Amino acid sequence: MHVALNGWFWDQPFTGSGQYTRQLVIALRRLDPSLMLTLIVPATMQPEGVPDGVQVVPVRLAFGGNPAKVWFEQRGYPAAVARTGAEIAHIPYWGPPLSSPKAKLIATIHDVVPLAIPAYQGGLGARLYTSLVTAASRGVAHIITDSEFSKEEIVARIGGIAPEFVTSIPLACVPEMHPRMGAERDPATRERYALPDDYALYLGGFDVRKNLLALIAAWTFVKAAVGDDYRLVMAGKPPAKWGTARFPDLPAEVKKLELDDVIRFIGPVAEADKPGVYRMARASIFPTLYEGFGLGPLESMACGTPVVAADATSIPELVGDAGYLVDPLDSRLMAGAIVGTLIKDELHNRLANEGLARATNFNWMKTAAATLEIYKRVANL
Repeated sequence: MHVALNGWFWDQPFTGSGQYTRQLVIALRRLDPSLMLTLIVPATMQPEGVPDGVQVVPVRLAFGGNPAKVWFEQRGYPAAVARTGAEIAHIPYWGPPLSSPKAKLIATIHDVVPLAIPAYQGGLGARLYTSLVTAASRGVAHIITDSEFSKEEIVARIGGIAPEFVTSIPLACVPEMHPRMGAERDPATRERYALPDDYALYLGGFDVRKNLLALIAAWTFVKAAVGDDYRLVMAGKPPAKWGTARFPDLPAEVKKLELDDVIRFIGPVAEADKPGVYRMARASIFPTLYEGFGLGPLESMACGTPVVAADATSIPELVGDAGYLVDPLDSRLMAGAIVGTLIKDELHNRLANEGLARATNFNWMKTAAATLEIYKRVANL
């Protein structure tokens, strides 16, 4: 069997789509060396880290700027697939072409946020793109997604897709997310980001669905209970502009609530430093309102750090009973869960141990094996 993957995000391994593409290709190559894999990339890319035996096919772009991605997805990639003779064309993100007559199409749709939340619909160009990929999704042979929640959302919000043509295959995190591996570098990581001795962590984006206004409100109750014994470290790349429909002004809210002394924004964290930042935290907080999978809680559990997370969307599937799940709209309850996890050693240790055990259920070889079964099923249609 020959599978040709869209490699647009290959050189962006720190994005969700980039990490998924890389880890899936690496695991597929290890799982079944007889499987022919071709990675189709824009000619402007010099792909690094491609496993031996994976063919790389560059495609010259007809445009520059934003139109280049659409042209690559709709014209360049399908044409390259036809030239390779691949039976399966896998687009590992929400960007399938309208047609690929020489191969059967499989798309991985991690979530349908633009269809679910108005703030993410963007301007005219973004809405047109969402309409394009929504229409294209109805014509693929099969859709892979990350959770049963996302499967339900895809069927309900895209429409015209029967549930049996959508398969949920959970993601995994990289092996470096570990309670001990690389821990000797943690002191240098603490110094690099000026991390306090005792802290709770939020690591992720700052967009509105992450529900961080509720977390900041919860910290007023946490501060009343523990004072400045524990700080809240908020890590991630800040938006170009705070105070929009998509990015609420979180620093202003911290200042308004007089939490400047206990809440710190440390900016983006390098991938190599993330395990240490997780490991050294007393707890990780994920109050998100909408998530297709939720890699952050899994990474935290894999590093041995207890998780307090939203009892919403896909998060319960991922965390199960191994984390403290709370109503994301109730800041007082959220604060109680955070305080308990910070100061009650028995609760903290139980969640840490159960989280570690839970995280072992997710690995890239399992993800690759389930994906390979979809390839085989579609190839035999």
